[in-house]
This record gives sequence, C-alpha cells and structure tokens, in this order.
Amino acid sequence: MSEAARRAAYLGALGIDQWVPRRAVAVPAPLTAPVPAPAVASSVDGWSALEACVRDCVRCPLHRGRTQTVFGSGARRAEWMVVGEAPGAEEDRQGEPFVGPAGQLLTAMLGAIGLARDSVFIANVLKCRPPENRDPKPEEVAECLPYLAQQVELVRPRLILAFGRVAAQNLLGTEATLGSLRGTVHRFGPLNTPVVVTYHPAYLLRSPGEKRKAWEDLKFARQVHAGLPAAD
Repeated sequence: MSEAARRAAYLGALGIDQWVPRRAVAVPAPLTAPVPAPAVASSVDGWSALEACVRDCVRCPLHRGRTQTVFGSGARRAEWMVVGEAPGAEEDRQGEPFVGPAGQLLTAMLGAIGLARDSVFIANVLKCRPPENRDPKPEEVAECLPYLAQQVELVRPRLILAFGRVAAQNLLGTEATLGSLRGTVHRFGPLNTPVVVTYHPAYLLRSPGEKRKAWEDLKFARQVHAGLPAAD
C-alpha cells in the first residue's frame, strides 16, 4: 500500500474525507500541573530499573487483581508520547497498552498525522487494571504517577498526547472537563513537556460523531509540534 493510500485509509477510519493543512496556530498560555518526584533516577540503566519497579510494584491494592503490569511500548527516544488512562482486560492479558479495536483506532489516529505507532511511546497513567475498568482512584494515581513521570524523563518526548478525560485530568492535576482542556497547550513535569488533549479511542468507537473533533485535536497537536523550537 502506498503512503497516500495508507493515509487515506487512516483518515477513513476517522470518518474524514481529506486533510487540508491549516496555518500555524498561536500557542495559548500553558497550564502546569504539579508532578510527584520520580521514583528512579535517569541513567543508562534507567529503563531496566524502572521496568523492574513497575513489574514488582505492590504500592496499591490493584496489584492483587492483575494478570501482569502494563509498562508501556514503543520507541524509547520518541518525539511523541501517548498517555491513556489504565489497562483494560485485554491489555492486562497481553501486557501491552491500547490493544483490540481501541488500539486499532489509535493506530489510525496516529497514522492520520503521519506517525507510525512504533515511532511513539505509549503508556498509561496506571500500570494495573482497575476492577471492571472503573476510573482510577486518587490514591492509585498518587502511587503510580511517579512511574509515568519517570517514563517521560527517560523518553524526553517533545509533545504528549493525552487520550481521554481521565488521563488528561490526572496528568494535568485538574478537574476541568475534557471539552475545556481541548485546543490548548498544557504542560507536564519538570521538563515542561507540552501536552495536547483529545478523546479516547474507546469513546470514539462508542460516539463516532465525535471523530471530527478528535481530528481537529490531532491537527492542532501536529501544528503545535511543528512550532516547537528545534531539538538540541
């Protein structure tokens, strides 16, 4: 399949006929969220140390019901990072984030803006599945967010895409609605990493009429990324 055909297929999955580039947008003032201190220091051994910490973690009761932790996947030195809420049943079984129909739509969403799934790093706020896929509890997030903060420090992405209300609120430390968080550049962590918020693929599968809004968010994210200062 040619690159043009592949892009058309991705856009079709989003219900979009074609992509018409828009002029660069002004970046609004950031919203900065406090982040707990990372649990593991960055180093050449940072990834293996962090993976071991996550694999053996018993810091909250969620460890009692997990099949395995879901650490994250993808490029470990990526310009883009995807953050979701928490593993579901299939993620818990496979040990990978964003699998099944929602994962397929995520792949299409990334492809629509020219990103191969394996070129980004994908992680969740929680590394263990909450029972019945309920929302994470504040105390669970408090124990797990330092792992995500360390992943961000190790990957050093230039931009984070937060998928869904729960991921966005916990990543940014806010109770604001997803609608009010869309279309604005937020910031995360000591690296002041830009964050753009959009809908979760699972929500879009239930509410396909919102896919066009998600497409606007993805275009906005791409414009923000294009406007960032050149990497060192």
